[in-house]
Amino acid sequence: MSTSLLKILQIKHPIIQAPMFLVSNTSMVKEAMKSGIAGCIPALNYRTLEELRKALKELKEAKVEGGSFGFNLIVNKSNIKYKAQLEVICEEGCDFIITSLGSPEETIKQAHKAGIKVFCDVVDLKFAQKVVALGADAVIAVNNEAGGHRGHLSPEILIKELVSHCNIPIISAGGVGCKADIDRMLGYGAAGVSVGSPFIASLEANVTEEYKQACVDYGAKDIVVTERISGTPCTVINTPYVKKIGTKQTWMESILNRNKKLKKWVKMIRFSIGMRATENAATKVTYKTVWVAGPSIEHTKEILSTQAIIKNLTC
Repeated sequence: MSTSLLKILQIKHPIIQAPMFLVSNTSMVKEAMKSGIAGCIPALNYRTLEELRKALKELKEAKVEGGSFGFNLIVNKSNIKYKAQLEVICEEGCDFIITSLGSPEETIKQAHKAGIKVFCDVVDLKFAQKVVALGADAVIAVNNEAGGHRGHLSPEILIKELVSHCNIPIISAGGVGCKADIDRMLGYGAAGVSVGSPFIASLEANVTEEYKQACVDYGAKDIVVTERISGTPCTVINTPYVKKIGTKQTWMESILNRNKKLKKWVKMIRFSIGMRATENAATKVTYKTVWVAGPSIEHTKEILSTQAIIKNLTC
């Protein structure tokens, strides 16, 4: 099955460098392509459409044989930039788009017109079957070992269930920090893997040295799930600040989230506040350290170049 992802993206290794808010950038993706894997960046990492367009042009010029690149789109109403971002990506072109947190229907329609593949984040069979019906080219199976917004099923259960019921490639997301983890996911039937957290501690990542070092110093036991970032459960490092503010939504948010009319707006406000807090922690020194990461940082022992991290994953 791993050969299917290699064929779709024309890459040497069945690995996607996962899109990470604030962490992923063109430098990382260029190094990923040189190493024979695919790299992906969240469109939300760019404040303006012109910055996004510039990144697309830069990566197209840097593309090498055996590598590919894509962008991640948040496709729900919390991302008011979504439609404009999709338009720019389709105009400039890339190899693939990964959709998250919403219906990918419009993205699939527009991307396919532009010759761009679409992979969709899902957490269970119900959502996987929906995106298959919409024409997705592959499924990103987000399991309960993923960093950031994670699923609720183990990698083995989720991959095997999706492989048994879906006729498109299944790419496993979560729980990969070394080559043995990749072999395990492929053994369950995955066509490839999406790997994020190990690249936080890369030389190319545009985050603080403190954030990178935290991924070295902390391990799997230090990862907790919080509702205080985006309104959706998200994994973070259990720093003293996270312990102080807690991981559960406030009593007011809990009450408002039960109101169908107000729920969407509460989630949008929480998303905005949480993203600002995450950005501050990732890009400047602050005591409010909310660092997003997954349990696969257990295998992160030092800050390395992107190419060195990929070598550790493939050799």
